[in-house]
Parts: sequence; structure tokens; C-alpha cells
Amino acid sequence: MVATHASRAGMSGSQSVDRALRLLALIGREPAGGLPLVEIVTGSGLNKPTARRLLLALMRAGLVEQEPKSRHYCLGEEAFVLGVLAARRHGLLELAMESLRRLSAVTMDTSFLSVRRDNYCVCLHREEGTYPVRTHALQMGDQHPLGVGAGSLALLAALPDDDVDRIVTANEAVLLAQYPGFAPALIRADLALARERGFSVNPGRLVSSSWGIGAAFRYPDGRVAGALSLAAIDSRMQPARQEELAGHLAQEVARMERLLAEMFVSGGKGMGGRPVNVALEARRA
Repeated sequence: MVATHASRAGMSGSQSVDRALRLLALIGREPAGGLPLVEIVTGSGLNKPTARRLLLALMRAGLVEQEPKSRHYCLGEEAFVLGVLAARRHGLLELAMESLRRLSAVTMDTSFLSVRRDNYCVCLHREEGTYPVRTHALQMGDQHPLGVGAGSLALLAALPDDDVDRIVTANEAVLLAQYPGFAPALIRADLALARERGFSVNPGRLVSSSWGIGAAFRYPDGRVAGALSLAAIDSRMQPARQEELAGHLAQEVARMERLLAEMFVSGGKGMGGRPVNVALEARRA
């Protein structure tokens, strides 16, 4: 009797997973505008209460989100990050590789692509420069609270004030416990300076003598898509060179935003006409 009950419970759990993944795939077919609940119910064949329950579970996992105005269900932030990490040749990273290579070639310093992951920032790629003395403060896959590091600070500075307040408050405990150089008050001061300058600077607070400079880029509708950044030893990040590096970043930010605009206009096709990871278009900043 116990075995039978356990078997049924296992089948029920597996069935719920299958149904949730079916909803995820259904929503992924309309990455830009999302789907209303009625179309999800019709397309999935599930009843309304079951569909809503599974959607709530997907929302808790960050795989689905609901647009405030349209109330449509769209792919969420976690779906975007997982998609990029699982298929690195497509989507945002593919679009950014030329910019990263050009930044590292022209500056000789190491360049990075970073994206937001909830209240954190994750480094998707590190492109090595040719300068013989390098900094190793940030590696591909590293995650830090938003505001910690140049690219991370650029992402935070590009968000609305309400989001900034919520994120810094949510991260306060981990900042104070694990990032002594990044007290919330200091992050807010850095953020204000980044907005004034148009680029962010990390003056060696994460790793001594390792400085960084970053700038965020956006989707055509204004949502923050990611950040490009450069890192070098402190002697290569003096004020005059910061302005020079910021100019290079601004050029590549403009390129990224132009490519993203072209991608949206082309109906979700990537460079060369290849399909782009659908989670890319559902990224909510």
C-alpha cells in the first residue's frame, strides 16, 4: 500500500513537471509579447486552476514572469540566463563577441560581458587582453551582488531608483558579511557618480590594484540587457585613461544597442538570419 502510494506520488510529481515544461515551451513561442492566461489554458489543454498553479511555480523559479500592464506571461530572467549558459553561441553572447574582441584588442586589457540575475550580476564571458600584467578579479561564471564590480555597478546604475533601493536593501546582509569594500552607502555613492559620468568605475575594491570600468546597454524598449566592462591594474586606470576607455565602451554599447534593435525588427532572427535564443527577448531588467 505504501509502495503504491509512493509510486502514485512519483507519477503525480513527474506529471506536474511535464506540464510545467509544456507551459514554458508554449510561452517561449511568443517571447516578445507573451501570452494571456486564456491562450495558455487553450494551448496546453489544462484547466484554468492547474495552469495558474503551474505558472505560479514557474514564476517562483524565475522562469516565467507576468507583465504588469498586459498581464501576459513571458519568459523570465532565469530562463534567459540558463539559455545563455546552455547555448553560448547564440543570443546576447554571440552578438557581443565582436565588441569584446575589439575592446580587448584596442585597449590590450581584459573585457567582460555581464548580465543581471535577480539581485546579482553574472559574468558570461571574459576576453583576455594582450597586456602582460593582467587582473584575475573576475572569471566567467562568477556572481556578485549588483553594485560589486564595474559591470555589476553599471547594471545597477541603469535601473530605476525603486529597483535600486529594493536590490541594495535585499543584498545588505551579504554585502556587509562578504564584501567589506562595498557597504550599501558606498555602493549608492558609486552609483550616483556612475550616472553622472555615464560609466562606472571600480577602484580596486574587490581585489586590490585591480580596477574596472563598465557601461550598460539596453534593449530597444529601454530594458537593461547587459554590461560591457574592462579591467586592468591600477596604473592603467588613471583618470585620463578612464575617459579613453569609456569612449571605447560607449562605441561598443552603441553597436550592441543597434544590433539588438535590428534583431527585434527582424522578428527574432539573429546575425546571419539564425534564430536567436528566445529567452533573450524576455529578459526583464
